[in-house]
Amino acid sequence: MKVVLTLEEVAQFALGILFFIQLDYAWWWFPVLLLTPDLSMLGYLINNKVGAYIYNFVHHKGVAIVVMVLGYYWLGSLVMLIGTILFAHSAMDRVFGYGLKYLEGFSFTHLGRIGKQQ
Repeated sequence: MKVVLTLEEVAQFALGILFFIQLDYAWWWFPVLLLTPDLSMLGYLINNKVGAYIYNFVHHKGVAIVVMVLGYYWLGSLVMLIGTILFAHSAMDRVFGYGLKYLEGFSFTHLGRIGKQQ
């Protein structure tokens, strides 16, 4: 089942690339912006609870889709770009096993524990 879930995330990442190429931005913006959603990890500097809430909000694909739709219908291509990057980044993270976070800490995700086990 893990392979099927990983392949699903790979397909969603590819869909994010397809969304991006429909936008009128140079190709190099995609790799440059792809890791910017990880700035949400800065919430962990406050505490685990704040970190998890901020990280999960930024990495929620539903939020990314809402942002893309708002950009498409009302707010323009920059907002669509932001939604596309959020969507592609979230799929990429899940390919590598970085899921949404539990309140116990950054290592505790809905896909299982990440990092060195003690």
